[in-house]
Amino acid sequence: MKSSNLGYPRIGENREWKKALEQFWKGQVDESQFLQTMESIRHQHLKKQHEIGIDLIPVGDFTFYDQMLDTATMFGLVPERFNWKGNDIPLSVYFAMARGSDTAHACEMTKWFNTNYHYIVPEWNNAQPRLIENKPLKAYQEAKRKLGILGKPVLIGPYTFIKLSKGYKEKELPALILQLLPLYEQILQELQNEKVEWLQIDEPILVTSISKEEMKTIQFIYHQLHEAAPNLKIMLQTYFDSVDWYQELIELPVQGVGLDFVHGGENNLESLLTHGFPANKVLAAGIIDGRNIWRSDLAEKRHLIETITSVVPESKLWIQPSCSLIHVPVTTKKETKLDKIIKQSLAFADEKLTEIVFLARDQHGVDDAYFQENQQIIHTWKNHSERHRQSVQQAQKNLQHVSAKRKSPYSIRQSVQKEAFDLPILPTTTIGSFPQTADIRKARQKWKKGEWNEQQYEQFIQQQIEKWICLQEEIGLDVLVHGEFERTDMVEFFGEKLGGFAFTENGWVQSYGSRCVRPPIIYGDVEFLQPMTVKESVYAQSLTDKPVKGMLTGPVTILNWSFVRDDKPRQEVCEQIALALRKEVEALESAGIAMIQVDEPALLEGLPLKDHDKQNYLNWAVRAFRITTSTVQDTTQIHTHMCYCDFASYLEDISKMDADVISIETSRSHGEIIPVFEKQTYDKGIGLGVYDIHSPRIPTVEEMAAIIEKSLQVLDPGQFWINPDCGLKTRSEKEAIDSLKNMTAAADEIRSKLKETIR
Repeated sequence: MKSSNLGYPRIGENREWKKALEQFWKGQVDESQFLQTMESIRHQHLKKQHEIGIDLIPVGDFTFYDQMLDTATMFGLVPERFNWKGNDIPLSVYFAMARGSDTAHACEMTKWFNTNYHYIVPEWNNAQPRLIENKPLKAYQEAKRKLGILGKPVLIGPYTFIKLSKGYKEKELPALILQLLPLYEQILQELQNEKVEWLQIDEPILVTSISKEEMKTIQFIYHQLHEAAPNLKIMLQTYFDSVDWYQELIELPVQGVGLDFVHGGENNLESLLTHGFPANKVLAAGIIDGRNIWRSDLAEKRHLIETITSVVPESKLWIQPSCSLIHVPVTTKKETKLDKIIKQSLAFADEKLTEIVFLARDQHGVDDAYFQENQQIIHTWKNHSERHRQSVQQAQKNLQHVSAKRKSPYSIRQSVQKEAFDLPILPTTTIGSFPQTADIRKARQKWKKGEWNEQQYEQFIQQQIEKWICLQEEIGLDVLVHGEFERTDMVEFFGEKLGGFAFTENGWVQSYGSRCVRPPIIYGDVEFLQPMTVKESVYAQSLTDKPVKGMLTGPVTILNWSFVRDDKPRQEVCEQIALALRKEVEALESAGIAMIQVDEPALLEGLPLKDHDKQNYLNWAVRAFRITTSTVQDTTQIHTHMCYCDFASYLEDISKMDADVISIETSRSHGEIIPVFEKQTYDKGIGLGVYDIHSPRIPTVEEMAAIIEKSLQVLDPGQFWINPDCGLKTRSEKEAIDSLKNMTAAADEIRSKLKETIR
C-alpha cells in the first residue's frame, strides 16, 4: 500500500502564511519579499510531508488566497469591473477579486460544500476563458527542481469548477464545458509531456445529489480528457460524502478513484463490497478523518483496511485522509496547556499523516508500541468522566416533552414589540462586533498573561463599550450593540464559559483568505456554568436610552464551527448546547435586556450534501434554535443573523426559526436574493445587509440607497431593517465609522422619500 495526502494546511505552524499576506496588503513588504516568503512556506510544507513519509505528496494545493480563485485566474475569468487586460494577472487584480478595491466590489464568497472554509465564487458573465498559466505544471516543476520531490499535482475538476461558479444560466452549461475542456486538455497534455505520473483531479460535486444526465456529462468530460492525455494517470478524487453513481464512476477512463470512507463511508464501503472495483485501477481510500481532530482508533482502521483489501489488492490501494487537511490545524506539538488526556486524544494534520504512514506500511507487530499506545489512549478517552454527565443527559431526555414554541405567534409579538420599542421606519443597527484594534488585542494579552488583573481588564472593556455607545449615537443608529470587545471569537468566547469545551493555543484553521479561527473542541457533555454576557450587555444598556441588543452565538453555529466529539450524533450535541444557551437568554431577559440576538451564520453551512438528508438536518437545527429562544416573553425581541448561504432555497425553514428579526447578506452577492421575495413571502422582520464588511472599501450612500430601494420593491417598509452584512470586527475604526455614517445617511434618504410618497 502507498500513503497519500490530498492537501496540506497552508497557514503554517505559526500562521506565517497569514502574517505574510497581511504584511503585503499593508505595504510592509514588497512583492518580491512576499513571493519569496510564500515560496519558503510552500517548500517547508512539502519537505515536512516528505520527512513524515508520505509517498504521494500533493503539489499545487498551496495558494495565496483560495484555490477556486486560483483556478478562475488560471483561466482568465476576471470580471470586467477589475479592468484587467493582458497575458498575466498581477497580484493587485488577484487580491482585488478576493477583497475588493476602491473601484470594484469583491467577488462573492460562499462556503465550500458543508465545511467551514469559504471560497471565492468564479464569475462567467459571457467571459471567454483562456489558459493564462498552467499552475499544476508550475507547482510540479518547482517541487521537482528545488526539492527533488516528484509530487502529485492537484487540480479542481471542470465539472465542480463550473457548478460552483456563477454568471450563467443552466442551459448554457454545455457550452461552458465545451469552452473549458480544451484548456483542461492543454493542462493535461503539458503535464503528460513533463512525465508527471499522477494528477489528482478533485470532483467533490460527485458526492452531491447529481442527476443521471449530469453523470452523463461527467462521463463525456473524462472520456475527452483521457483521449487528450492517455499516458497521464488521473486520480479522480471525491470527498465529504458517498457517491451515488458508484458503478458509473469506477468505469470512467481514469486510472484511480478516491473515495471518502469517513463521511458517507458506510455507503461507499457497501458499494465497494457489492459492486467490486476494477482490477486495473487504484483505489485511494480516505480512511483518516480530514475534517475532525480526534486520534484514530488504529484497530478500527486496520479492520476497515482488511475489509477493503478483500476487494482491492494492497498493491492497488492508497491510504489517505478523507479530504484535504486544510480543515484541521497543523500540529499538536505546540499545545502545552491542554489537559494531558485531551491532548493525547487529538490528531492534527501532521499526526494524521503519521497515522496514514503507519497504516500504509503496517505489518502486525512491526510498530507494535505505537499501536498499543494508541489503543490505551482510545480506551482512556472513551471512559472520560466529563463525557458522561448525568444531569446534562437527563435534561436532554426531558426535551422529548418540550414544544419549543414562543408563547404567542409573531403577529401578536410584532404589535407588542412595536409599541414597546417605538422605532422609526427602516430601523438601523449593526450585526454585533466592532473593530478589534491593536490596543484591544494588547489589553487582552496583558490580562491573559496576568499583567492585568480582572478589574483592570474589565475597566478597559467598559471604556471601549462607552466609546462605541457614544459613537453609535453620534452616527445615528437606532438599535445599538456593546461591540463584543471582550470576545476573541464568536464561538470560542462561549465555549470558554461552558462545560465540555477545550481550547488550543495554536489550533488555527483557515476560514477565508487570511482569516484564521481556532475552533473550540467539544469533548464532553455541554452544560451552562454561569452567565456569560449579562455584565457587558447591562453596562452598555445603562449608558443609553436606545435599545442595546444582547449578543449570543446560536447552538447550531457553535456546533458547526467547533471540532465536535465523534461518539455522539451531532443532533444530540446541538441539543445540549441549546439547553445551555437557553439559560443565558433567560438571564439576559431577567437583567432587562429586551432585544437578544442569537446568531446562526452557520446554520445552512451544516446542510448535508445529499438532498434526501437535508430536511432532517433542518428540522433538528431549527428546533435547537427554538429551544434556545422560545421561553422569553412576547416583549423580548429575538434577532438572528445568517450569512453567505443559499437563503432562497430555505426561506420556509428559516421562517420556522420564528426569530422576530433576521439579518442576512445581500451586498456581496449583489442583491441576488431580493427577487426571491417577489415569489416567496417572508412575514417577519428582515435586514438585508446593505454593504460588504469583508472589503476595506467604503460604500457610498448612493450604493446603499440603491439596495434599500430595490429591496423595498418586494418588502414591506414595516418589516425592513438596515444593517451591514456581518460584524465589523475585522475592519479599521475609520472604515467602520465612515461606512456606518453612509448607511444611516442612506436610511434617512429613503425615509424622506417614503414620507413624501405617503403625503
